Amino acid sequence: MTTATTQPGTDEFGLHAEERLSRDAVEALQLERLQWTVRHAYENVPLYREKFDAAGVHPDDIHTLADVQKLPFTTKEDLRLSYPFGMFAVPREDVRRIHASSGTTGRPTVVGYTQRDLDNWADLIARSLYASGVRPGWRVHNAYGYGLFTGGLGAHAGIERLGCTVIPMSGGQTEKQVQLITDFEPDAILCTPSYLLTIADAFEAAGLDPRATSLKVAVCGAEPWTDAMRHELEERLNIKAVDIYGLSEVMGPGVGNECVETQDGPHIWEDHFLPEIIDEQLQQVPDGKEGELVFTTLTKEAFPVIRYRTRDLTTLLPGTARPGMRRIAKITGRNDDMIILRGVNLFPTQIEEIALEQPELSTHFVLELTRNGKMDALTVKIEPREGVAEADALTAAKTLQQCIKTRIGTSVAVELVPAESLERSQGKLKRLYDLR
Repeated sequence: MTTATTQPGTDEFGLHAEERLSRDAVEALQLERLQWTVRHAYENVPLYREKFDAAGVHPDDIHTLADVQKLPFTTKEDLRLSYPFGMFAVPREDVRRIHASSGTTGRPTVVGYTQRDLDNWADLIARSLYASGVRPGWRVHNAYGYGLFTGGLGAHAGIERLGCTVIPMSGGQTEKQVQLITDFEPDAILCTPSYLLTIADAFEAAGLDPRATSLKVAVCGAEPWTDAMRHELEERLNIKAVDIYGLSEVMGPGVGNECVETQDGPHIWEDHFLPEIIDEQLQQVPDGKEGELVFTTLTKEAFPVIRYRTRDLTTLLPGTARPGMRRIAKITGRNDDMIILRGVNLFPTQIEEIALEQPELSTHFVLELTRNGKMDALTVKIEPREGVAEADALTAAKTLQQCIKTRIGTSVAVELVPAESLERSQGKLKRLYDLR
């Protein structure tokens, strides 16, 4: 059904010119754009002028990429303090779209885009989708949330920019998702990995084989997920599952993307973003070392961000399928997802990885953090897989408990709960419930 093999504005291989740049050429472009961004932010955003002046740094001090370390960090709290429009660097009438975070507590964070920002975003989503194996002419089912969340509308524009047919579904209405995937026969789907599992469950509940759909590729993001989860999705749906990375404060989805031919972590589109990794002392660490991911935008007009702390934990690695652009290792945790249980640090994804090794247990589990006297306690509530005898599932639950103790180094309780009793993801998954 494909009528074209490359996306508009690309070479005969379907790549943007920037994707084929050497590492040296990428860094030269980054420096030029970094100098522009720093000056743009300093001259037009009061918060940045105050932070720069307090740190004793001026745009004229940026001579090399290493000089980014002279600049102060930006946090989500900075954005909240500037609510609603204090972070905008252009006149209000030049802003074409405003998104607010969907957070339920405190002030939301607000991001905005000029027309050029929106055009760049569409280009980068299209680039990301092409890297995922999606091709012009395909039908693409978009189950990212529309509205306040940036994912749905951002992905929508990129799907159209690539020359595909978009099916704008958003999240929820899972039975309707199944119907439209069956009737419309999309080639690709965009959604969170947890929600794709929910969709697979819904296919089976309807007596349909999720491996028999028209889907070839799933572009999954918006939450941490493991290679074990990728294997589960690929096996259950007979697809390729590819990781897209982004966050609203930096742009939205499409800051980076895995290439389907390697599936070795998202390449960051470094012509538009400058990534760093910092340690707990907020010092930049060399490529190859794990720490917190930090971004400086290089082309954003309405809402530039300088050294934004993402809270995502990862490693910067050399590029593979796109050698001029560095990769990040798969995001499997965030600073604020970390559970400190009796002195041991652990992440929900670590438990996910071990749980998915037990064929008798389902992919559906939650973590409940409680206090037992003066001690914190963690309970893993998990469902059995369909058709598994209760005795076999109980044995698997004990194995899971032992594996967590051995591999993570802390004791948890594992409770087998009835099938279909845990809430299913309707978009972003909530794994941890802090009941202390």
